[in-house]
Amino acid sequence: MRRKLLKVVGGVLLFLAVSLAGGWLAFVPSAVEPGYEFVMAWGGPGDGPGRFNDPTGIAIAGSEVFVSDARNRRIQVFDLDGAFKRAFGEDRLGRPMNLTIAKGELYVADYRNDRIEVFSLDGEYIRGLGTGGGGPGEFNAPGGIAVAPGGDLYVADFYNQRVQHLRADGGYVGQWGTTGEVTARAGGFNYPTAVALGRDGTLYVADGYNDRVQAFAPDGSFAGKWGGPFAANIYGPFNGWFATVTGIAVDGEGDVYVADFYNHRIQKFTADGDFLTAFGAPGQGAGEFNYAIAVAIAPDGAVFAADFGNNRIQKWRAGPE
Repeated sequence: MRRKLLKVVGGVLLFLAVSLAGGWLAFVPSAVEPGYEFVMAWGGPGDGPGRFNDPTGIAIAGSEVFVSDARNRRIQVFDLDGAFKRAFGEDRLGRPMNLTIAKGELYVADYRNDRIEVFSLDGEYIRGLGTGGGGPGEFNAPGGIAVAPGGDLYVADFYNQRVQHLRADGGYVGQWGTTGEVTARAGGFNYPTAVALGRDGTLYVADGYNDRVQAFAPDGSFAGKWGGPFAANIYGPFNGWFATVTGIAVDGEGDVYVADFYNHRIQKFTADGDFLTAFGAPGQGAGEFNYAIAVAIAPDGAVFAADFGNNRIQKWRAGPE
């Protein structure tokens, strides 16, 4: 009798072990690319040139790196090796967040002023779009912006729980998400923070507190989501999972890079959401993050990330095969 009982218990334990292993393989993918190597970092807390007080956004144009220095209310510009070049925007910006560059212009999501501000790359103010509110073309703390080749705008409207599609002049076209509604349903949001466009026109949304990325096809239809089991607002430190998504970028090959804020790392995926690799760890040392908040890719493939809590910018390169 005892032997039979032990056999039954052993069978149950084996079944549970196999089930757990199967679940792990299904929901925690292995890396299929080599990791990235830390190159350098620059910055530190302060308000002088090259210092930061909450860096929150980053974009690259040619050989220059543009950084949102949020609580210093300015944009700082550096070369690809971190040498300071210039700063601007103090007279216009409230709290700049994620950035994008299109057709020689810098678009700044101004979280505090509920506007999109547009500058030349030299720092000259050009125009502003939007005003505070929840109506069409209005914003409540915009967090990020993407610009289509034809000039259309896509804005992560943080507190309004939506992503707006606007014409180049700010005219309303449509939106994803229901204004003011927090939801984990596909196509809805829980504080969206950033957006990026793929080469084929796919719109990628950093669905912040849903701990996931959502993708929408060029025709506006829902195309998919990823991040943890079923991308259903389950956070964790594993490959392909997130703990608050705050930044997103697409490289020249169409791969998607995601700033995984509370996991202190950057994760890389294919355009379809398949996990490729991740890099970074919590801390203050070389190659460590104290909340990775934003990411941008240089033309040569180098990855630049805003290291929020450490008040610095980090540069990485792909490791050897």
